[in-house]
Amino acid sequence: MSKTFFVMISTDPDIDPVKSLVALACAKQATSDGHDVNVFFAANAVKLLQGDYLKALDYRVSQPTGFCRDMFDKLIERASIYCSTMSQAANGVTPDNARDVLVGGYELQWSGPPGVVALSSSADVTLPF
Repeated sequence: MSKTFFVMISTDPDIDPVKSLVALACAKQATSDGHDVNVFFAANAVKLLQGDYLKALDYRVSQPTGFCRDMFDKLIERASIYCSTMSQAANGVTPDNARDVLVGGYELQWSGPPGVVALSSSADVTLPF
């Protein structure tokens, strides 16, 4: 039976890159298992939406080149991706320059606390990272 998962990723990948990778892996696994998955990136975890950042993360988590990006690409094939507008702005990213900075190929939904509350309250399962 399929469930709706809400995965909240707010861990700063500069502080705990392994936990950030675990968050992506769990979200991807939920999609692979056939669940509906909504992933919300907030705080400095929004860096995980940047292609260059994902590329550099491989080394920091002792994985082969392209590992993190491949995992992210598989995640965005099936999950709905949300981000905090304020967190992105704090990292120099806005809807106007997002195409130049963020990984493409999916519809990024910009939101904030109202989105977090709505997604978490309607989920069957919540995974906070």
